[in-house]
Amino acid sequence: MTSKNNPELWMYERMYKSRHFEERIEAIYLEGKTPLFNMANGPIPGEMHLSNGQEPCAAGVCAHLTAADFVTATHRPHHIAIAKGVDLNAMTAEIFGKATGLSGGLGGHMHLFDPRVNFCCSGIIAQGMGPAVGAALAFKMRGEPHVAVAYVGEAAVNQGAWHEAMNLAAVWQLPFVCIIEDNAWGISVSKEASTAVKTNDVRSASYGIPGVHVPGNDPLKVYEAAGDAVRRARDGQGPTLIEIETFRLAGHFMGDAETYRAPGEKVALLERDALPLLRQRLIAAATITEPQVDTIEAAAREEVDEAIRLARAAPAPAPGSAEKAVFFEGRDAQ
Repeated sequence: MTSKNNPELWMYERMYKSRHFEERIEAIYLEGKTPLFNMANGPIPGEMHLSNGQEPCAAGVCAHLTAADFVTATHRPHHIAIAKGVDLNAMTAEIFGKATGLSGGLGGHMHLFDPRVNFCCSGIIAQGMGPAVGAALAFKMRGEPHVAVAYVGEAAVNQGAWHEAMNLAAVWQLPFVCIIEDNAWGISVSKEASTAVKTNDVRSASYGIPGVHVPGNDPLKVYEAAGDAVRRARDGQGPTLIEIETFRLAGHFMGDAETYRAPGEKVALLERDALPLLRQRLIAAATITEPQVDTIEAAAREEVDEAIRLARAAPAPAPGSAEKAVFFEGRDAQ
């Protein structure tokens, strides 16, 4: 595994690992769901939101974070979880609904919790803002040099919860960074049809904090912008808002026909895929050789494939575990 002392290689490794993970999950998710798609069938039932294409948003930010820093993610969380250092074996088992998962297989892929690295996510739009701002407040009150980061999608910025949390973070000058992943689509509704401003970084003026727009889904530009924001937060200078232009290479969820996309849009996005472009840049700049990249990729694939092997072999949760996770044990029956 590469070190953060070499951030470009670290970002590439995390991005590649995330992409391979998503491609493996996609194939497994479809098992038993063809030729007639039924969300309940197969080894991974339920909804599945893949993050293919959005890896720069995770790697470029998390390269600046430690395990003590707090991160909340969205319903599309895998790339962020992998970049933050969530236990891959336990995360994969959770996605498979197995007892060895992060939450004993009871949460699923939109509810990943790893207190070891202070990571959590939720399927509710903008829900992570409150917990992240609360964590930032705790850091400040305890005098700890940690940062809280909340990831949201561009459509979540139109939620009241987002504005309330941003206002508190600014009023209290908390060590907080909001990352907006602008993949241009809120499910099937375009940003142009739902949002009054062209880029959401301008909303930072409402709270008197810096706002940054990062175009082109460029991991190195994300790294630079996030570095400034995290340094400001650690130095007690308050929150920052960053919107990253990114690209969702898959549908909103597995099974999405994507009929809302214009003809040729997906082809054009694939030509701008940040993962192979970063690989080319690193080799061209002599940052790494092609054989060295191949070694990094092989190690990442091995790690992902082993996590999937362990998840497939793991036991399902015991039937009574669901009740224990929902109700207080020992509570008198009503």
